Amino acid sequence: MGPLLVLAGLLLIVYAALSSQCKIRFSYNQVINFCTFFYSSFLKPHSKEGALVGQQGALESFYKVQANVYDETRKLLLCGREDMLALAAAQLNFQAQQGLFRHSKPVWVDIGGGTGYNIEAMHAFLNVPDFFSAVFLVDLSPSLCGVARRRFKRLGWDVKVVCQDARTFRLEDHLEKLEDAKPAARELSEYASAGINLVYKADLITMSYSLSMIPDYYTVVDSIVRLLAPTGLIGVVDFYVQSIVETAGRNYVGGSLNRHVNWLGRVFWRAWFDCDRVSLEGARRDYLEYRFGTKKILDQRNYLLGGIPYYVFIGCHCQGVFARSQDLLETVDASCTESPQIMPAKGHEFLLPLLPQPAIALETRSKAYESAIINLSSNLPLPSTYYQSHQARIYYDELLEKHTQFNGDYLYSFTWEDPRVDQRLLQISNNDTILCLTSGGDNLLEYLVTANPRRIHAIDLNPNQNHLLELKVAAFQALPYCDVWKMFGEGQHPDFRRLLLDQLSPHMSSQAFQFWAKHVDRFTSSTSFYDYGGSGHAIRLVRSLAWLSGLRQEIQKLCTSKTRNEQREIWSRIRPMILSRTLHWALVGTEWFLWKAAGVPAAQRQLIIRDAMDIPCQQDSRHEKVSDTTGEAMWDYILNTLDPVAQNTLLSDENYHYLLTLTGRYTRRCHPFYLGPKAHRKLSQPHAFAGLRIHTDEINEIIQRFKPSTLTIAIIMDSMDWFDPNTTAASNQVCALNRALKPNGKVLLRSAGLKPWYVTVFEKHGFSTKRVAARLPGMCVDRVNMYASTWIMSKIEDL
Repeated sequence: MGPLLVLAGLLLIVYAALSSQCKIRFSYNQVINFCTFFYSSFLKPHSKEGALVGQQGALESFYKVQANVYDETRKLLLCGREDMLALAAAQLNFQAQQGLFRHSKPVWVDIGGGTGYNIEAMHAFLNVPDFFSAVFLVDLSPSLCGVARRRFKRLGWDVKVVCQDARTFRLEDHLEKLEDAKPAARELSEYASAGINLVYKADLITMSYSLSMIPDYYTVVDSIVRLLAPTGLIGVVDFYVQSIVETAGRNYVGGSLNRHVNWLGRVFWRAWFDCDRVSLEGARRDYLEYRFGTKKILDQRNYLLGGIPYYVFIGCHCQGVFARSQDLLETVDASCTESPQIMPAKGHEFLLPLLPQPAIALETRSKAYESAIINLSSNLPLPSTYYQSHQARIYYDELLEKHTQFNGDYLYSFTWEDPRVDQRLLQISNNDTILCLTSGGDNLLEYLVTANPRRIHAIDLNPNQNHLLELKVAAFQALPYCDVWKMFGEGQHPDFRRLLLDQLSPHMSSQAFQFWAKHVDRFTSSTSFYDYGGSGHAIRLVRSLAWLSGLRQEIQKLCTSKTRNEQREIWSRIRPMILSRTLHWALVGTEWFLWKAAGVPAAQRQLIIRDAMDIPCQQDSRHEKVSDTTGEAMWDYILNTLDPVAQNTLLSDENYHYLLTLTGRYTRRCHPFYLGPKAHRKLSQPHAFAGLRIHTDEINEIIQRFKPSTLTIAIIMDSMDWFDPNTTAASNQVCALNRALKPNGKVLLRSAGLKPWYVTVFEKHGFSTKRVAARLPGMCVDRVNMYASTWIMSKIEDL
């Protein structure tokens, strides 16, 4: 009895805290309801209820006393229900827009629906009576079903409440007179030829905190598989406890961010909920993820009640159907081109018989394709990327050390290269196939707007950089211009979480959605979105220095100068603060700051030092690390970067890179072209991103699997600077680029060195080299002016 009294006290404290912080006043009836809930959950012994036996008798014994107060007392405990409904509604809306429903209106079955709270709550996202042709609530508790019937009578909704075991529920017992729920005759024949009966299938099935209360959950999940339409969705929210070790090696779970529950939490919450016959063993969730393909997964904690772990799952059938075999042939053919991963989320059951065909070159297969074959041969679902609405993001193993080394964050929230110069040098056209590094995603969006190349392969080893690109792409696909501008122009959007759930989620991979669900505050906090990530360190430093030195107004004037002469005058006043030798020695010139804030790795720093000391750099000779104890090399490099920018470019009108760094936002006058209203009209078209592929891996790992001679342009930024001259990594990448590029294909790169050591590597492996820009003291080569040289390497021969 002692622990129960302690629990009662804790719950009363929570209610009291809510009352004081949220200014909620609890009435006498609410206190009585709370006591009823506490008595039914922790004190009342389980007993037989009349003629009811088995699981139904146990449920009725638990719920009969508290049925009328169930909804009011579960608001704090059962978190995530609205999130699950919002995600399901977003997917349904997307399917409706794409014309993917089997008939005019979908059918919804809420299993373990209890009092009908979910169905009424869905009305915040969809007009339930108009959107669905039929809605069913299935529950085994007569008392909860009685509450549900009174609810829908009050609402005036035609929801059919069925008090029945979910294992035996069949739509054909209730839908005989609902002709709208039947698929068309043509569709029936197409699926019947594949051995699938479409009659009486549900388009949406939801389970809210019911899977953990079903003893025989295997058969219930199996019955849901049979009940769900081939294009249908399943939404589940429930408690869970799992270790990350339990999901290791499962590439189909849709991301493991925040999934791990520590040992103490697993033991405590499992024992705690077991008192009320709520089972939290991991096998329930595992079986759910095994039987369905994962569209979205979200792992959260209810911190108001001690951090109770719960998950939200949106899934679909693992094995859909190809209506026409020609679709499959085109898909398999696409896997042999420079874009090997275009396989939709349906039809893969026909794939295995085609694998032995010798016409398919195995060396062109992507890692995503290989992982799919392994899963299929093991009777497992495909990786979650295959079940998404869009096939742009390509599967990767997020638990590999090369991906986890970035500590769950991106380095660049925006791109530090000038796309205007790229366009001038490369003359990109709609016939080009481009490979480029993702970085902040800004430049490739510029390429899409201004040149619309046939295909762009965005590559980054850091998964979080690609999560950022996915967010930007989703914003253009789903949001009006005003919301896109608030997010990426102003760097703030107070309603970002709602946008993420309701509109953006269908256009994102599960991993990207998880990332942004965790980092909602990057748009909703008082600081700018651009204050986060590695580059955010530099932005915050500039603002802090301006505040400490009392120069905030001067910097504001610098960023609003109307002429270059006015800007130069202001620069002369603030330059001693920004270019302080003391600050440089203490922070800016340190190796830690250069990497964490500016993204300058040690190898690139060595290039800068060697240039300053005029030490030749050749790949064939051993490179000893050169020390710059005085910091003069980095000091001169920063001077040669910033002074010409302040003297020759107008921040308020054209140089949005430095405007953003100083203010944390763009202006309507000065911003990247892709953030303008004209660009939004183009990028919001249905097929604007049809040619985009997002890879998460090293460049070599991707391009060595491309079909030879398919790329026309490779824009690799400063990535060659990152290689150690004492290894063969650079020559390996150059060889791979030579293989992937067409004759006369071009590589555009930038370097912190005037003549970097790897130029000779290109020359030895089939490229001609040309330095198209060299930043000498006092010169400004582009609006960023961050790199000492820009190069174009043209392929002149095959290796």
